[in-house]
Amino acid sequence: MYPLFLHRPLPSAQPELQPTMPSLLGIDSGLTVTKAVLFDVDGTPLSIARRRLAPSMPRARHVERDLPTFWRATAEAISEALSTGARPASDVLAVAPTAHGDGVYLLDADRQPLGPGILSLDSRAEDLIAAWRQGSVSSEALALSGQVPHASAPSTLLAWLRQHQPERFARIAHVLACKDWLRHCLTGTIGTDRTEASTAFTDVRTQRYSDRVLALFGLSALSTALPPVDHSAALIGEITPEAAAATGLRPGTPVAAGLHDVTASALGIGAHVPGVLGVIAGTYSINEIVSDSPRVDSGWFCRNAIEPGRWNSMAISPASTANYDWFIDTLCASERDRASQAGETIHARLDPEIEAALQRDSTLLFHPYLFGSPHGERASASFTGLHGWHERGDLLRAVLEGVAFNHRTHIDALRRGFQVRDVRLTGGVSRNPAFAQLFCDTIGLPVQVPDIDEAAARGAALCAGVAAGVYPSLQQAPPLADGSVRLHRPDPHRQARLERRFELFTRIAETLRGHWSELEALGAPAATDETEPS
Repeated sequence: MYPLFLHRPLPSAQPELQPTMPSLLGIDSGLTVTKAVLFDVDGTPLSIARRRLAPSMPRARHVERDLPTFWRATAEAISEALSTGARPASDVLAVAPTAHGDGVYLLDADRQPLGPGILSLDSRAEDLIAAWRQGSVSSEALALSGQVPHASAPSTLLAWLRQHQPERFARIAHVLACKDWLRHCLTGTIGTDRTEASTAFTDVRTQRYSDRVLALFGLSALSTALPPVDHSAALIGEITPEAAAATGLRPGTPVAAGLHDVTASALGIGAHVPGVLGVIAGTYSINEIVSDSPRVDSGWFCRNAIEPGRWNSMAISPASTANYDWFIDTLCASERDRASQAGETIHARLDPEIEAALQRDSTLLFHPYLFGSPHGERASASFTGLHGWHERGDLLRAVLEGVAFNHRTHIDALRRGFQVRDVRLTGGVSRNPAFAQLFCDTIGLPVQVPDIDEAAARGAALCAGVAAGVYPSLQQAPPLADGSVRLHRPDPHRQARLERRFELFTRIAETLRGHWSELEALGAPAATDETEPS
């Protein structure tokens, strides 16, 4: 039998350690960067350290990560955060990780990495997804698990491995998510939390692992490989001597289970409650809302919220500000480097161009599907309405507008199923008031932008605080500081203009839907009758 959910009791009192300047450590590992952020117990960040993680792409659509290298980079970030935080490691009351969801990190029976981790940008299994859609697997999965499988879902990737790498599949002893690998490195324990467990194999109604869901994907053999499940803020172990040597943390420091970074971000900005729409504009377009009952629809994933008896519905696609980053990295790299050498940021140089472009009418639209879309794996990005008189600022304005429009596509789906009382926006680009106002005008609702740089790490740190007994519960953790939320209200004139542009954006996407596969075929190797030389 597979392990059931284990709800370990949360500690009701502080541990014996009574440091004079207590702090909490949140670890946030995304698709390109792993971060360690030290927080005061009131939620104030004290120090942050980052390490870039270049993914490995050994072949088309395969996006992977070497697990030992990933751990070393995270350990280095922790060590740096401690050394620059002006507080000793003995002041850290507890630690909790968060990281990108989906993908898979596999261990063998000796708890050693079984090949590289597979990231959530991987799309090797798109043919399998197409087959599931043509049959009944996708619709049955939606009814049972609350979500349609996608290319980087654990269910899809594991089914792909069973078909294409059967020897590796046969050796799987532990199926982990990204943050669960970090938990193992920190504590030596195996496990996950409620939010991560529901990415593929839980029954949407019971919120527990399901034999029927596993069987649907042909993965019944992995029933014993699914990790036991804890509350995100449960105390699940302590820093081992080996982890202490690598990170600079004190051996025996408590560690909480942690949570999926999508949920951690919402928790960090105070949006993980019913009625509040949490929006994260990062690599992924993330739009989520909590409910007291499961609501299943193909327009979103219905997954477990942190607390039992609550669900987190999230409409997601890998089509947000990664498009803006791509533009800068690809077309502005030399200028970015010159700006950095001058002690400036490329964003400061580009902002006036974008601001000017926002003040004028434009025929230019951008569909931000460089890395994925809500329309399937074959969609691709494109500029339409481009003319010779358009300038760089017009292109950048179109990219940011396309990002906002893609969020709007997801938000419209959620608003059909949920009552939205408030909207909270986070992500690096949200700190730009021009984008935040563009986003507000696009969705036609007031938008609150919390003054938080590291929302996901803050959410993890709050879980660490509950595990250490600093806070009685996550509901009683410190709220955002007064005055730390900027409010944007929609401008009726700009809203009307953007509404017309969004409608055309949507119609063009629907028209292109019939041609994306043909476009992809243009990039496929040409068939040839010639035989390769021996």
